[in-house]
Amino acid sequence: MFEPARIRTLWELVEYRARASGDAPMFFDGDGGRTATFGEVRQAALRAAAGFRELGIGPGTRVMWQLPTRVDTVVASLALARLGAVQTPVLHLHRAREVGFILAESAAEFALVPGVWRGFDYPAMVRGAAGEHSAVRVVSLADGLPDGDPDALPEPPEGGDDRTRWIYYTSGTTAAPKGVEHTDASLVAGGVGLATALGMSADDIGSIAFPYAHIAGPDYVIAMLVSGFPAVVLETFDAARAAEVYRRHGVTMAGGSTAFYQAFHEASRRRRAAAPDAGPLIPSLRLLSGGGAPLPAELYRAAGRELDCAIVHGYGMTECPMIAMGTPYDSDEQLAHTVGRPVAGARVRIVRPDGSPAAPGETGEVTVGGPMVFRRYTDPALTAEAFTADGAFRTGDLGRLRADGHLVLTGRLKDIIIRKGENISAQEIEDLVHTHPAVAEAAVIGLPDRERGERVCAVVTLAGAGDGATATPRLTLADLTAHLRAAGLMTQKLPEQLEITEALPRGGPLNKVVKAALRERYGALRT
Repeated sequence: MFEPARIRTLWELVEYRARASGDAPMFFDGDGGRTATFGEVRQAALRAAAGFRELGIGPGTRVMWQLPTRVDTVVASLALARLGAVQTPVLHLHRAREVGFILAESAAEFALVPGVWRGFDYPAMVRGAAGEHSAVRVVSLADGLPDGDPDALPEPPEGGDDRTRWIYYTSGTTAAPKGVEHTDASLVAGGVGLATALGMSADDIGSIAFPYAHIAGPDYVIAMLVSGFPAVVLETFDAARAAEVYRRHGVTMAGGSTAFYQAFHEASRRRRAAAPDAGPLIPSLRLLSGGGAPLPAELYRAAGRELDCAIVHGYGMTECPMIAMGTPYDSDEQLAHTVGRPVAGARVRIVRPDGSPAAPGETGEVTVGGPMVFRRYTDPALTAEAFTADGAFRTGDLGRLRADGHLVLTGRLKDIIIRKGENISAQEIEDLVHTHPAVAEAAVIGLPDRERGERVCAVVTLAGAGDGATATPRLTLADLTAHLRAAGLMTQKLPEQLEITEALPRGGPLNKVVKAALRERYGALRT
């Protein structure tokens, strides 16, 4: 029986699962066809750890890695965990500017890269980005992981809450990336929270089609190790191709973020339009799960109907990988309108601007405490600002706790539109815009306005556009505002500008909408 209180390091969890389910599959490589059991992954990680040790990597060695989502990437990360190295995962999308900052700020001694991948020379980029930090040793894994004799390895180093083992970088609301320090114990606690909420078993098959270098990567793998279920791994995500691979393997849980739900929904609609008798997109699918961005209630309903599965959405961030999570046992109303209850071990409080506790149902800033909260930022000044007097992390998100214990997010402190001195939540308007039948996706932004300070602008893509429909629904600002008035939105919050685009700009590992790009694109269109 799994006892999370007794496991403090990621490697202890690997050992536990290898003993309990050594011959059971852990990974199905969706690109290469390879299957690896829990026992084989453990053994491969030990051999890679011995190989890394021969290169000079050991306890406390700072290793940046920028690798694609592959089985070998997970193995490399587990090998570094076995050695007790300090890992800095970096998204493959980052280039010299961000990588140079991270190399210097994290004091990296090694950089693991994939060689030339998808036409881009990562070793050359990292060497150029290092600049004065030229002591970084660049190791290309183009020919595979290093191999050594596991018998030569020393005993695994101890873990605990006072040893930084991971440094993740997030841009947040500052110009320079923020270094977020985690321990093995904090990541394990987050993964345990996810596993407990999802209730997966060894009979399920999951999927990893998002960047493993995102903090959701180890979070998900830890949930696999806790619950004993395998996952299909895809290097890149394309909904139609992913669905084909998932059908072949019988995937029961898929997802990653709101953008993934939307992509599967659209892929299913296109498939049915081309072949009405084709059947469900993924017949074995019972659960879509993810987080990273708000889930509009209308998308929840539409995707759930189209894909014939439950959708459980959650809430976390780099600083705290799991805060709240829906479960398959929640009601439709709870799943459509909340991000679930706080996960096991998370202590969520809502506070007013003065730091006092909000009343039940009152909106305020979401704060969280518990073993899954990060240790500190690499910048002490940022750490001092990030925590309340009693040690809870200030998320910067606005929300409220309902009487049933579920958390409702209402926006970001930094995503507030100030119109004529009144604070307006962009997310509140977005949720209602999504309910218009002509709208496929929506983002609401504030744009500079001489008279109002900021004006409310809705940017939308249209339902049916680009999928072979004979006629794309038209939408005017008058249509939209009439719909929002009928939905009960107060006049002061009605959009004063409507922009229709073919696609919303997206970026980052979970494909979030980049509102800064929208503000730049539309901010100068009106005076």
